[in-house]
Amino acid sequence: MKKKPLVGILIGSESDMPVMEKTAEVLKEMAVPYEMEISSAHRLPEKTAQYAKTARERGVEVLIAGAGMAAHLAGALASHTTLPVIGVPIKSGALNGADALYSTVQMPPGVPVATVGIDGAKNAAYLACEILSIKYPEMAKKLEDFRSRMRKSLEEKSKAIKKGKYG
Repeated sequence: MKKKPLVGILIGSESDMPVMEKTAEVLKEMAVPYEMEISSAHRLPEKTAQYAKTARERGVEVLIAGAGMAAHLAGALASHTTLPVIGVPIKSGALNGADALYSTVQMPPGVPVATVGIDGAKNAAYLACEILSIKYPEMAKKLEDFRSRMRKSLEEKSKAIKKGKYG
C-alpha cells in the first residue's frame, strides 16, 4: 500500500477527538496511512468543501467524518465528492447522539453516506479497511487475520467462563 494517506478523517470539533482517535488507532494497527483534520460543516464550510473536492487528487480513497449534535459533516463531504464517505455520529448534546445519527443516515438519493452506530469510530475504520481491501489484497489478509484473532480471543474467554474464572 502506498505511503500517502488513503483515508481522510474529518472531525467536527475538538470535542469529537476522544471518539475519533479510535478510528486512527485501528488504521494505525492495520498500517493504513491516514490524515486527520478538524473541519466543520457549519463553521468551516469552505474548508470542508475544498477538502472533499481535492481528496481524490491527493490520493485519498475513503473519507470518514465524525460529528456530534445535528452537525452534518459526512453529508457535507458527500455532497462534494464521489469517494465513499463513512459517517460517525457522536454522542453529545441533549439527544445523546440521536440527532447526529439521524442527520448522518438520512441522506437524499444519489448522495449516500455509509453510517456506523453512535460513537462507532472503530467500525468506521474497519469499514474503510474493507473498502480498501477491494483494491489492496494485503488489506484483505490483514482483515482476515484480525477476525481470526478476534474469534480466538472470544473462544478463550468462553472457555475461561466455563471454568468459572469470571464473575
